[in-house]
Amino acid sequence: MKPNNFALPTGLPSSTGKPLESSSTENALESMAKEIPLYPKELSWLSFNARVLQEVEDESVPIIERVRFLGIFSNNLDEFYRVRVADVRRLATFAKGSKKKEHFSDLLGHINEKVLRLQARFGNAYAKVLKDLRRNHIHVINERQLTDSQRAYVEEYFHREVLPELEPFFIDDRDTMPLLNEASIYFGIYLELEDGSLRFAGLELPTDILPRFVAIPHREQRHEKVYIVLDNVIRACLVEVFRFVLPIEKAAAYTFKISRDAELELGEHVTQNLVDRLAKSLKKRKQAEPVRLVYDSTMPEALLQLIKKKLKMGRYDSYTPGGRYHNSKDFMSFPADSKQHTYRKIKPLPTLPDSANIFDWLREADRLCYYPYHDFRVITKLLASAAIDPKVREIRINLYRVAQNSRVVAALVNAVRNQKQVTAVVELQARFDEQANIHWSNELSDAGVEVIYGVPGLKVHCKLISILREEGGRNRYYSHFGTGNFNESTARFYCDFSLLSSDDKMGEDAYRVFDFIKQPHLQPGYHHIWMSPHTNRPNILACIDKEIAAATAGEPAEIFIKCNNLVDSEVIDHLYRAGAAGVRVRIIVRSMCALLCQTKGLSDNIKVISLVDKYLEHARIYAFHNGGDVQVYLSSADLMTRNLDHRVEVSFPLQSAVHRKTVLDIMELQWQDNQKARLLDADQTNGRIANHKSKRNVRSQDAIYRYLKKLDV
Repeated sequence: MKPNNFALPTGLPSSTGKPLESSSTENALESMAKEIPLYPKELSWLSFNARVLQEVEDESVPIIERVRFLGIFSNNLDEFYRVRVADVRRLATFAKGSKKKEHFSDLLGHINEKVLRLQARFGNAYAKVLKDLRRNHIHVINERQLTDSQRAYVEEYFHREVLPELEPFFIDDRDTMPLLNEASIYFGIYLELEDGSLRFAGLELPTDILPRFVAIPHREQRHEKVYIVLDNVIRACLVEVFRFVLPIEKAAAYTFKISRDAELELGEHVTQNLVDRLAKSLKKRKQAEPVRLVYDSTMPEALLQLIKKKLKMGRYDSYTPGGRYHNSKDFMSFPADSKQHTYRKIKPLPTLPDSANIFDWLREADRLCYYPYHDFRVITKLLASAAIDPKVREIRINLYRVAQNSRVVAALVNAVRNQKQVTAVVELQARFDEQANIHWSNELSDAGVEVIYGVPGLKVHCKLISILREEGGRNRYYSHFGTGNFNESTARFYCDFSLLSSDDKMGEDAYRVFDFIKQPHLQPGYHHIWMSPHTNRPNILACIDKEIAAATAGEPAEIFIKCNNLVDSEVIDHLYRAGAAGVRVRIIVRSMCALLCQTKGLSDNIKVISLVDKYLEHARIYAFHNGGDVQVYLSSADLMTRNLDHRVEVSFPLQSAVHRKTVLDIMELQWQDNQKARLLDADQTNGRIANHKSKRNVRSQDAIYRYLKKLDV
């Protein structure tokens, strides 16, 4: 069944457009949007992950990068089950009425069908990658391929490093299965004893302690690299694990792993107690019900059924037979042996002159930066300078995800030491970064920073810095507005914009957002920005409606959007109407797209493409023709209901004509991409865009770097 023909009960849309991750199941069911033709967002997400898999299959991609894309695909799929499939499973379980239950049950069936097809492609791609690694003298071998000298090395490594970390447990009808960690991989072990009886056991692989890929001596050619995965080190010595416990005749190990529901349930009061409650909720997450079991398809049926029984998995849970190896996300850290096997790293373009005072530099003009093409150190330099500048009185910042060794946090701590008033909004519910954010919030609090844990019922997702500096007897604002996090690590491969400004009106807007976060009963007015949950949605819809009115009047009208996800039903409905009115609508979407593309009579004049390449496309841009006076807004908000209605998000205008042109030029380069762009059709089959009319190949991420090199942004 094709997704766009997905059978829908009367009154039930194919995608609700509502944020299931932060609301209860009953509320999600009660708040479903009116019926609008939509592509199921969960299936659209799987189409996105298929685009990631295409990079593995693309032999023009450097071989180590293809290995890492295997890891990205696997990691993405794990999160998909923990979040999105868990939501659908919850809805299927608690939906009221047979039609609704049938709808969500059918959706789970379509998800599983598509995942199985992707897993089959993954297996073929994995086998091809191993073959191509060998062609490049990089060998990943199993325990049956070891030479005598290599086996001796592996056995010595096993007894010295691995065996002390192993804690096997027996699996039988009498004992309870230990609580399994979803971040881990496990062996289901089949033991045949000398008396002919059978025993089953389990074993967690200690990948959090030991490397997944173990370098071992080469065989013949000195320039070759040879690795064996930790799984096969243990398989090679499996009998040794039970040597002094059971008389074993034969032993075999089969990998399996689980994914648990990642939903966190928290109360509404945002106080210091939230830290304690969140820590407890994280413990509950570790004990949440499994939603998926992935297992080696060659596992003996008796062992598989016993594991299923012990995990207490039900009818709405997913079972995915696979190959010999799981937790392929570890491939993201596959060792790079040579620069020729990876993408050439670019040298980030300088922004701030080395000898310049950053505040003088910002007073000259607003500055637009685009990472990773520009050097992210401009942000750490801004905060480090503010921390020691005697004229700076106050620093306010949003922290959503920060780097492990964060210079941003270090600068804030130093600012307190220098008697600055520092306020940090730390979003404790940044999914899968909750534990890290608890750590940072405690460190900041201990240093004397005023830490705010957000707004009741709203995640704080905006990317703001507000610096108050005394100049000439008055306070002047220096502000940062961005589309990405203050994270030095991800800024090396996430494509995001920063606008640094000394404009007082923009500065007042940024400062007032923090006032709202501190006192959410206030709804301050803003000069230029749009802010969720108050003005982002109505302003975006008003801009679309203005283009519709222009097209209806026979005037030029165009909408150009770039986002990570487009799933909000009301926005999509307005875009359908814009296309029908004759507005030219172009959309670049990285991940989920619930808009039915290339569907006659519905999405005429709308074209959607997606880009997957060496950098992750993360920026959000909303551009409107506006009667020739083009409006360009950058934003922290995607076109999802959760971002527009249930988060604190900021969209900010580019007031500089130079900056507007820069961003629009970048978008045009992406639109012209005929190397890494995919056209989203009605079935989201990810067809490559091959522009035969063009005399040149355009790979936008390379073209953007060359373009920015020529500019003084």
